[in-house]
Amino acid sequence: MIPKPLQNCGKCGLCLNVCPVYKILKQEQTSPRGKLQLIKAYDHNTLASSDLLKDIVSKCLMCGSCTASCPSGIDHYSEFMEMRKKMADVQGETLAIKSLIYLLGREYRLKFGSGLARTGQKFVPDKVAKTIKLGNIPLKNFPKLNSTPFRNANDEIILPYKKQIGTVLYFTGCATNYLYEDTGFAFIEILKHIGYKIIIPKDQTCCSIPLLFHGASDKAFKNIITNINALTNHEADAIVVDCSTCGEALKNEYPRIMENQEQGSVEAIKIASKVIDSLSFIDQHFDLLEFDPNVTDKISVTYHAPCHTRNSFGSNTLAEKLLSKLAFVNYKQASDVNECCGGGGTFFYEYPEISKKMVDKKIKNAKAVQASLWITDCPVCRMNLSGNLDLDDKLKVIHPLTLIHSALKQI
Repeated sequence: MIPKPLQNCGKCGLCLNVCPVYKILKQEQTSPRGKLQLIKAYDHNTLASSDLLKDIVSKCLMCGSCTASCPSGIDHYSEFMEMRKKMADVQGETLAIKSLIYLLGREYRLKFGSGLARTGQKFVPDKVAKTIKLGNIPLKNFPKLNSTPFRNANDEIILPYKKQIGTVLYFTGCATNYLYEDTGFAFIEILKHIGYKIIIPKDQTCCSIPLLFHGASDKAFKNIITNINALTNHEADAIVVDCSTCGEALKNEYPRIMENQEQGSVEAIKIASKVIDSLSFIDQHFDLLEFDPNVTDKISVTYHAPCHTRNSFGSNTLAEKLLSKLAFVNYKQASDVNECCGGGGTFFYEYPEISKKMVDKKIKNAKAVQASLWITDCPVCRMNLSGNLDLDDKLKVIHPLTLIHSALKQI
Protein backbone atom coordinates (compact mmCIF):
# COMPACT_ATOMS: atom_id res chain seq x y z
CA MET A 1 0.00 0.00 0.00
CA ILE A 2 1.33 3.45 -0.99
CA PRO A 3 1.52 5.75 2.08
CA LYS A 4 -1.06 8.55 2.07
CA PRO A 5 -0.41 12.16 3.12
CA LEU A 6 -1.30 13.19 6.66
CA GLN A 7 -4.21 15.24 5.28
CA ASN A 8 -5.97 11.90 4.79
CA CYS A 9 -6.27 11.40 8.56
CA GLY A 10 -9.96 10.88 9.29
CA LYS A 11 -9.43 11.19 13.06
CA CYS A 12 -11.12 7.81 13.48
CA GLY A 13 -9.22 7.06 16.68
CA LEU A 14 -8.11 3.53 15.87
CA CYS A 15 -4.52 4.61 16.48
CA LEU A 16 -5.42 5.52 20.07
CA ASN A 17 -6.13 1.89 20.90
CA VAL A 18 -2.66 0.76 19.82
CA CYS A 19 -0.49 3.70 20.97
CA PRO A 20 1.51 2.74 24.09
CA VAL A 21 2.06 6.36 25.13
CA TYR A 22 -1.60 7.34 24.78
CA LYS A 23 -2.62 4.32 26.85
CA ILE A 24 -0.54 5.69 29.72
CA LEU A 25 -1.12 9.46 29.42
CA LYS A 26 -4.65 9.58 27.92
CA GLN A 27 -3.75 12.96 26.39
CA GLU A 28 -5.04 13.75 22.91
CA GLN A 29 -1.97 15.76 21.90
CA THR A 30 0.28 12.76 22.50
CA SER A 31 -1.90 10.42 20.45
CA PRO A 32 -0.85 9.63 16.87
CA ARG A 33 -3.81 11.52 15.38
CA GLY A 34 -3.11 14.45 17.71
CA LYS A 35 0.52 14.59 16.60
CA LEU A 36 -0.56 14.54 12.96
CA GLN A 37 -2.79 17.57 13.51
CA LEU A 38 0.04 19.43 15.23
CA ILE A 39 2.40 18.59 12.37
CA LYS A 40 -0.17 19.79 9.84
CA ALA A 41 -0.61 23.07 11.74
CA TYR A 42 3.14 23.57 11.89
CA ASP A 43 3.53 22.89 8.17
CA HIS A 44 0.75 25.43 7.44
CA ASN A 45 2.50 28.03 9.64
CA THR A 46 -0.41 28.23 12.07
CA LEU A 47 1.64 26.74 14.90
CA ALA A 48 5.06 27.99 15.94
CA SER A 49 7.99 25.84 16.96
CA SER A 50 8.49 25.49 20.71
CA ASP A 51 10.09 23.27 23.30
CA LEU A 52 6.61 21.97 24.13
CA LEU A 53 5.91 21.02 20.52
CA LYS A 54 9.26 19.26 20.29
CA ASP A 55 8.51 17.40 23.53
CA ILE A 56 5.11 16.24 22.29
CA VAL A 57 6.52 14.98 18.99
CA SER A 58 9.39 13.25 20.80
CA LYS A 59 7.03 11.60 23.29
CA CYS A 60 6.67 8.62 20.97
CA LEU A 61 8.21 5.14 21.01
CA MET A 62 8.36 5.02 17.19
CA CYS A 63 6.89 1.53 17.45
CA GLY A 64 4.96 1.76 14.18
CA SER A 65 1.72 0.46 15.68
CA CYS A 66 -0.28 3.47 14.47
CA THR A 67 0.99 3.07 10.92
CA ALA A 68 0.22 -0.66 10.96
CA SER A 69 -3.37 -0.08 12.09
CA CYS A 70 -4.26 3.08 10.11
CA PRO A 71 -7.22 2.49 7.76
CA SER A 72 -6.29 5.64 5.81
CA GLY A 73 -2.83 4.30 4.98
CA ILE A 74 -0.92 7.17 6.60
CA ASP A 75 2.76 6.55 7.26
CA HIS A 76 2.92 8.08 10.75
CA TYR A 77 6.40 6.64 11.15
CA SER A 78 7.89 8.77 8.36
CA GLU A 79 5.83 11.84 9.27
CA PHE A 80 7.08 11.71 12.86
CA MET A 81 10.71 11.26 11.80
CA GLU A 82 10.49 14.23 9.43
CA MET A 83 8.92 16.39 12.13
CA ARG A 84 11.59 15.35 14.61
CA LYS A 85 14.20 16.56 12.14
CA LYS A 86 12.49 19.93 11.88
CA MET A 87 12.28 20.24 15.66
CA ALA A 88 15.93 19.24 16.14
CA ASP A 89 17.00 21.83 13.56
CA VAL A 90 15.04 24.62 15.24
CA GLN A 91 15.00 23.69 18.93
CA GLY A 92 18.25 21.75 19.17
CA GLU A 93 18.98 18.59 21.14
CA THR A 94 20.17 17.74 24.64
CA LEU A 95 23.85 17.08 25.22
CA ALA A 96 23.17 13.38 25.83
CA ILE A 97 21.37 12.96 22.49
CA LYS A 98 24.00 15.03 20.68
CA SER A 99 26.67 12.74 22.10
CA LEU A 100 24.78 9.64 20.99
CA ILE A 101 24.36 11.04 17.48
CA TYR A 102 28.07 11.88 17.36
CA LEU A 103 29.07 8.35 18.36
CA LEU A 104 26.69 6.58 16.00
CA GLY A 105 27.65 8.81 13.10
CA ARG A 106 31.01 7.06 12.63
CA GLU A 107 31.93 3.47 13.43
CA TYR A 108 35.38 4.33 14.76
CA ARG A 109 33.82 6.71 17.30
CA LEU A 110 31.36 4.05 18.44
CA LYS A 111 34.17 1.53 18.78
CA PHE A 112 36.27 3.97 20.79
CA GLY A 113 33.33 4.97 22.97
CA SER A 114 32.39 1.38 23.70
CA GLY A 115 35.98 0.69 24.69
CA LEU A 116 35.93 3.54 27.19
CA ALA A 117 32.58 2.39 28.57
CA ARG A 118 33.86 -1.18 28.92
CA THR A 119 36.85 0.09 30.92
CA GLY A 120 34.55 2.21 33.06
CA GLN A 121 32.36 -0.79 33.87
CA LYS A 122 35.37 -2.54 35.39
CA PHE A 123 36.21 0.25 37.80
CA VAL A 124 32.84 1.49 39.01
CA PRO A 125 32.17 -0.13 42.42
CA ASP A 126 28.97 -2.16 42.68
CA LYS A 127 27.60 0.10 45.43
CA VAL A 128 27.98 3.10 43.15
CA ALA A 129 26.69 1.23 40.07
CA LYS A 130 23.48 0.41 41.93
CA THR A 131 22.76 4.08 42.64
CA ILE A 132 23.56 5.59 39.23
CA LYS A 133 20.70 5.29 36.77
CA LEU A 134 20.25 5.87 33.05
CA GLY A 135 16.55 6.43 32.82
CA ASN A 136 15.09 3.76 35.10
CA ILE A 137 17.94 1.32 34.73
CA PRO A 138 20.68 1.15 37.40
CA LEU A 139 24.16 1.08 35.90
CA LYS A 140 24.66 -2.24 37.71
CA ASN A 141 21.90 -3.78 35.59
CA PHE A 142 23.31 -2.76 32.23
CA PRO A 143 24.89 -5.56 30.17
CA LYS A 144 28.65 -5.86 30.19
CA LEU A 145 30.13 -4.73 26.92
CA ASN A 146 31.79 -7.34 24.72
CA SER A 147 35.50 -7.69 25.47
CA THR A 148 36.06 -7.57 21.69
CA PRO A 149 33.57 -6.22 19.14
CA PHE A 150 31.72 -9.18 17.72
CA ARG A 151 32.65 -8.48 14.10
CA ASN A 152 36.33 -8.29 15.07
CA ALA A 153 36.06 -11.61 16.87
CA ASN A 154 34.86 -13.43 13.74
CA ASP A 155 36.14 -13.98 10.24
CA GLU A 156 34.31 -12.16 7.49
CA ILE A 157 33.49 -15.48 5.80
CA ILE A 158 32.39 -18.47 7.88
CA LEU A 159 31.74 -21.88 6.33
CA PRO A 160 28.98 -24.32 7.40
CA TYR A 161 29.48 -27.57 9.28
CA LYS A 162 27.98 -29.65 6.49
CA LYS A 163 27.12 -29.41 2.81
CA GLN A 164 26.47 -25.81 1.89
CA ILE A 165 22.88 -25.07 0.89
CA GLY A 166 23.20 -21.31 0.53
CA THR A 167 24.85 -18.06 1.56
CA VAL A 168 23.60 -15.34 3.91
CA LEU A 169 24.83 -11.89 4.78
CA TYR A 170 24.65 -11.25 8.52
CA PHE A 171 23.87 -7.65 9.48
CA THR A 172 24.85 -7.72 13.14
CA GLY A 173 23.75 -4.27 14.25
CA CYS A 174 25.42 -2.28 17.02
CA ALA A 175 23.96 -4.21 19.94
CA THR A 176 25.30 -7.62 18.93
CA ASN A 177 28.61 -6.07 17.92
CA TYR A 178 29.20 -4.26 21.22
CA LEU A 179 26.81 -5.65 23.85
CA TYR A 180 25.22 -9.01 23.19
CA GLU A 181 27.81 -11.25 21.58
CA ASP A 182 25.95 -14.32 22.91
CA THR A 183 23.21 -13.59 20.37
CA GLY A 184 25.70 -13.36 17.51
CA PHE A 185 27.66 -16.49 18.37
CA ALA A 186 24.43 -18.45 18.79
CA PHE A 187 23.16 -17.30 15.39
CA ILE A 188 26.42 -18.22 13.67
CA GLU A 189 26.30 -21.72 15.14
CA ILE A 190 22.67 -22.17 14.08
CA LEU A 191 23.40 -21.02 10.52
CA LYS A 192 26.45 -23.29 10.28
CA HIS A 193 24.35 -26.15 11.64
CA ILE A 194 21.68 -25.61 8.96
CA GLY A 195 24.30 -25.48 6.21
CA TYR A 196 24.74 -21.84 5.35
CA LYS A 197 27.89 -19.99 4.44
CA ILE A 198 27.91 -16.76 6.45
CA ILE A 199 29.36 -13.44 5.34
CA ILE A 200 29.71 -10.73 8.00
CA PRO A 201 30.63 -7.53 6.11
CA LYS A 202 33.36 -5.85 8.12
CA ASP A 203 32.54 -2.34 6.93
CA GLN A 204 28.89 -2.36 8.03
CA THR A 205 27.89 0.23 10.61
CA CYS A 206 24.89 1.49 12.59
CA CYS A 207 21.62 0.89 10.73
CA SER A 208 20.81 4.60 11.33
CA ILE A 209 17.41 4.19 12.99
CA PRO A 210 18.58 5.98 16.19
CA LEU A 211 19.89 8.85 14.08
CA LEU A 212 16.65 9.10 12.09
CA PHE A 213 14.62 9.02 15.31
CA HIS A 214 16.48 12.11 16.52
CA GLY A 215 16.36 14.09 13.31
CA ALA A 216 19.99 13.55 12.29
CA SER A 217 19.12 12.51 8.74
CA ASP A 218 22.35 13.90 7.27
CA LYS A 219 24.50 11.68 9.48
CA ALA A 220 22.09 8.79 8.98
CA PHE A 221 22.43 9.13 5.21
CA LYS A 222 26.21 8.61 5.41
CA ASN A 223 25.69 5.41 7.38
CA ILE A 224 23.01 4.22 4.98
CA ILE A 225 25.35 4.64 2.00
CA THR A 226 28.08 2.77 3.89
CA ASN A 227 25.72 -0.12 4.63
CA ILE A 228 24.33 -0.25 1.12
CA ASN A 229 27.86 -0.54 -0.24
CA ALA A 230 28.78 -3.15 2.38
CA LEU A 231 25.74 -5.31 1.65
CA THR A 232 25.92 -5.10 -2.14
CA ASN A 233 29.59 -6.05 -2.32
CA HIS A 234 28.63 -9.68 -1.75
CA GLU A 235 26.17 -12.07 -3.36
CA ALA A 236 23.85 -13.89 -1.00
CA ASP A 237 20.46 -15.58 -0.83
CA ALA A 238 19.31 -13.52 2.13
CA ILE A 239 20.31 -10.74 4.51
CA VAL A 240 19.61 -11.90 8.06
CA VAL A 241 19.17 -9.71 11.13
CA ASP A 242 18.87 -10.65 14.79
CA CYS A 243 17.36 -7.25 15.65
CA SER A 244 13.99 -6.39 14.13
CA THR A 245 14.69 -2.65 14.39
CA CYS A 246 17.76 -3.05 12.19
CA GLY A 247 15.53 -5.09 9.91
CA GLU A 248 12.99 -2.26 9.81
CA ALA A 249 15.74 0.10 8.66
CA LEU A 250 17.03 -2.17 5.89
CA LYS A 251 13.62 -3.33 4.75
CA ASN A 252 11.56 -0.13 4.86
CA GLU A 253 13.58 3.00 5.62
CA TYR A 254 16.45 2.52 3.16
CA PRO A 255 14.19 2.28 0.07
CA ARG A 256 12.12 5.25 1.27
CA ILE A 257 15.14 7.46 1.95
CA MET A 258 16.97 6.45 -1.23
CA GLU A 259 13.89 6.67 -3.47
CA ASN A 260 14.80 9.98 -5.13
CA GLN A 261 18.57 9.54 -5.11
CA GLU A 262 20.42 9.17 -8.40
CA GLN A 263 22.52 6.36 -6.99
CA GLY A 264 21.64 3.74 -4.41
CA SER A 265 17.88 3.47 -4.87
CA VAL A 266 18.05 0.25 -6.91
CA GLU A 267 20.52 -1.25 -4.45
CA ALA A 268 18.33 -0.27 -1.48
CA ILE A 269 15.33 -2.02 -3.02
CA LYS A 270 17.45 -5.11 -3.73
CA ILE A 271 18.64 -5.18 -0.13
CA ALA A 272 15.10 -4.75 1.19
CA SER A 273 13.88 -7.71 -0.86
CA LYS A 274 16.41 -10.00 0.82
CA VAL A 275 16.03 -8.90 4.45
CA ILE A 276 14.60 -11.46 6.85
CA ASP A 277 14.56 -11.62 10.63
CA SER A 278 16.34 -14.47 12.37
CA LEU A 279 13.23 -16.22 13.69
CA SER A 280 11.48 -16.22 10.31
CA PHE A 281 14.65 -17.62 8.74
CA ILE A 282 14.94 -20.38 11.33
CA ASP A 283 11.26 -21.23 10.98
CA GLN A 284 11.76 -21.69 7.23
CA HIS A 285 14.61 -24.13 7.94
CA PHE A 286 13.27 -25.72 11.11
CA ASP A 287 13.29 -29.23 9.66
CA LEU A 288 17.07 -28.96 9.17
CA LEU A 289 17.72 -28.39 12.86
CA GLU A 290 18.93 -31.40 14.83
CA PHE A 291 18.44 -31.15 18.56
CA ASP A 292 20.38 -32.99 21.23
CA PRO A 293 18.24 -35.96 22.33
CA ASN A 294 19.80 -35.71 25.79
CA VAL A 295 18.19 -32.32 26.36
CA THR A 296 14.98 -33.58 27.91
CA ASP A 297 14.32 -31.24 30.82
CA LYS A 298 11.55 -28.78 29.99
CA ILE A 299 12.40 -25.08 30.36
CA SER A 300 9.52 -22.75 31.19
CA VAL A 301 9.66 -19.85 28.75
CA THR A 302 7.61 -16.73 28.11
CA TYR A 303 7.95 -14.25 25.24
CA HIS A 304 7.90 -10.49 24.75
CA ALA A 305 7.13 -9.44 21.16
CA PRO A 306 9.13 -6.34 20.16
CA CYS A 307 7.15 -3.66 18.34
CA HIS A 308 9.16 -3.90 15.12
CA THR A 309 8.89 -7.69 15.14
CA ARG A 310 5.11 -7.22 15.14
CA ASN A 311 4.76 -4.20 12.88
CA SER A 312 7.62 -4.57 10.39
CA PHE A 313 7.86 -8.35 10.00
CA GLY A 314 4.64 -9.69 11.48
CA SER A 315 6.66 -12.55 12.92
CA ASN A 316 5.56 -12.27 16.54
CA THR A 317 2.98 -15.07 16.23
CA LEU A 318 5.53 -17.08 14.27
CA ALA A 319 7.98 -16.68 17.15
CA GLU A 320 5.43 -18.05 19.60
CA LYS A 321 4.68 -21.00 17.32
CA LEU A 322 8.40 -21.63 16.96
CA LEU A 323 8.84 -21.74 20.73
CA SER A 324 5.90 -24.12 21.01
CA LYS A 325 7.53 -26.47 18.49
CA LEU A 326 10.66 -26.83 20.62
CA ALA A 327 10.30 -30.10 22.53
CA PHE A 328 12.44 -28.87 25.43
CA VAL A 329 10.34 -25.71 25.95
CA ASN A 330 7.23 -25.28 28.06
CA TYR A 331 5.89 -22.08 26.55
CA LYS A 332 3.77 -19.89 28.79
CA GLN A 333 2.16 -16.90 27.11
CA ALA A 334 2.01 -13.70 29.17
CA SER A 335 -1.28 -11.78 29.01
CA ASP A 336 0.43 -8.73 27.45
CA VAL A 337 2.88 -10.53 25.18
CA ASN A 338 2.32 -8.00 22.36
CA GLU A 339 2.35 -4.85 24.49
CA CYS A 340 5.29 -2.41 24.21
CA CYS A 341 7.84 -2.57 27.04
CA GLY A 342 8.64 1.16 26.93
CA GLY A 343 12.24 0.79 25.73
CA GLY A 344 11.90 2.54 22.38
CA GLY A 345 15.56 3.29 21.61
CA THR A 346 16.27 6.19 23.98
CA PHE A 347 12.66 6.57 25.16
CA PHE A 348 13.40 4.80 28.47
CA TYR A 349 16.09 7.42 29.10
CA GLU A 350 14.19 10.50 27.91
CA TYR A 351 10.81 9.63 29.46
CA PRO A 352 11.57 7.30 32.38
CA GLU A 353 8.27 7.90 34.19
CA ILE A 354 6.18 6.76 31.23
CA SER A 355 8.55 3.90 30.38
CA LYS A 356 8.56 2.67 33.98
CA LYS A 357 4.79 2.23 34.02
CA MET A 358 4.98 0.14 30.86
CA VAL A 359 7.88 -2.07 31.88
CA ASP A 360 6.61 -2.67 35.43
CA LYS A 361 3.37 -4.02 34.00
CA LYS A 362 5.32 -6.27 31.64
CA ILE A 363 7.44 -7.61 34.49
CA LYS A 364 4.40 -8.26 36.69
CA ASN A 365 2.67 -10.28 33.96
CA ALA A 366 5.82 -12.18 33.01
CA LYS A 367 6.35 -13.23 36.61
CA ALA A 368 2.70 -14.27 36.85
CA VAL A 369 3.21 -17.14 34.38
CA GLN A 370 6.14 -18.43 36.48
CA ALA A 371 8.63 -18.81 33.64
CA SER A 372 12.36 -19.05 34.17
CA LEU A 373 13.34 -17.50 30.82
CA TRP A 374 12.00 -14.36 29.19
CA ILE A 375 12.63 -14.40 25.44
CA THR A 376 12.75 -11.33 23.22
CA ASP A 377 14.38 -10.63 19.85
CA CYS A 378 15.13 -6.90 20.31
CA PRO A 379 18.29 -5.77 22.14
CA VAL A 380 16.69 -2.58 23.51
CA CYS A 381 13.72 -4.57 24.81
CA ARG A 382 16.16 -7.03 26.35
CA MET A 383 18.08 -4.19 28.01
CA ASN A 384 14.93 -2.53 29.29
CA LEU A 385 13.29 -5.69 30.60
CA SER A 386 16.36 -7.15 32.28
CA GLY A 387 17.50 -3.75 33.50
CA ASN A 388 14.27 -3.20 35.41
CA LEU A 389 14.25 -6.61 37.07
CA ASP A 390 15.47 -6.80 40.65
CA LEU A 391 18.93 -8.28 41.04
CA ASP A 392 17.49 -11.23 42.99
CA ASP A 393 14.77 -12.01 40.42
CA LYS A 394 15.05 -15.50 38.98
CA LEU A 395 13.63 -14.49 35.59
CA LYS A 396 16.40 -14.26 32.97
CA VAL A 397 16.06 -12.34 29.69
CA ILE A 398 17.76 -13.74 26.59
CA HIS A 399 17.43 -13.75 22.80
CA PRO A 400 15.55 -16.74 21.31
CA LEU A 401 18.67 -17.63 19.30
CA THR A 402 20.58 -18.34 22.49
CA LEU A 403 17.84 -20.69 23.66
CA ILE A 404 17.68 -22.57 20.34
CA HIS A 405 21.44 -22.90 20.10
CA SER A 406 21.69 -24.30 23.64
CA ALA A 407 19.79 -27.45 22.62
CA LEU A 408 21.35 -28.16 19.22
CA LYS A 409 23.05 -31.45 18.58
CA GLN A 410 26.82 -31.16 18.28
CA ILE A 411 28.07 -31.76 14.73
